[in-house]
Amino acid sequence: MENYIEVRWHGRAQQGIVTAAKVLGEAALRSGKFVQAFPEFGPERMGAPVRAFNRISSEPIRLHCAVSDPRYVLIADPTLITVVNVTEGTPENAVFIVNTPKSPKDMRKELGLEGRSGVKVFTLDAVNISLETIGRVMPNTPLLGALAKATEFITLDALIDNFREGYAKKFSEKVLEGNVAAMNRGFGEVKGE
Repeated sequence: MENYIEVRWHGRAQQGIVTAAKVLGEAALRSGKFVQAFPEFGPERMGAPVRAFNRISSEPIRLHCAVSDPRYVLIADPTLITVVNVTEGTPENAVFIVNTPKSPKDMRKELGLEGRSGVKVFTLDAVNISLETIGRVMPNTPLLGALAKATEFITLDALIDNFREGYAKKFSEKVLEGNVAAMNRGFGEVKGE
C-alpha cells in the first residue's frame, strides 16, 4: 500500500464530496495515473454522513476495499468531527483539510492531534467561498483547490482543466466558472500549519 496515495472525504449528503472524489480521480487519470474514486453511504437522505475515497498510483491498483489508512483527509462538514472518528487509521504524516473559518491550530486541538507533530492541518472557509462564487453552500470545489495547494500529487491546473472539460455539458457556463473560481479561491485562501 506504500505506492498508493489514499484520500478519505467526510461530509454530508448534498455537499458534493462524492463528486469531488470523482473530479479528483478524473484529473489524476488525465495526468497518467491509475485511480479509484468511490463513495460509501447509508440511506440517501439529505444531511446523512457520507464518505468518499480515492486511491491514486503510478502502478495498477489491485486493492479493492474502503480506504482505511488515508494520508489525506478532507472534512466538508466540521460537525462530523464529534460524530465520526475522522482521524481513524491516519498515519503520523497525515494531512487534514477542514472546511471551517477556524485556524489550523484550533482545528488541530478539536481533532485531538496536538501530540502528533508530523500531522499537517489546513483550514479554509469553503462555505463562504462557495456562497460567494457558486451562490450556494457547496464546499467540495473549494476543498479541491485547497487539496492542490496542500499536497504535491495533483495540481490546480489539472483539476480545473478536467472540471471544465468533463462538466461543460452538465453545467451552465455560469455554474462552471463559479466552481472554477471556488477552486482558485480554495487554493489561495487555505491556511495550514
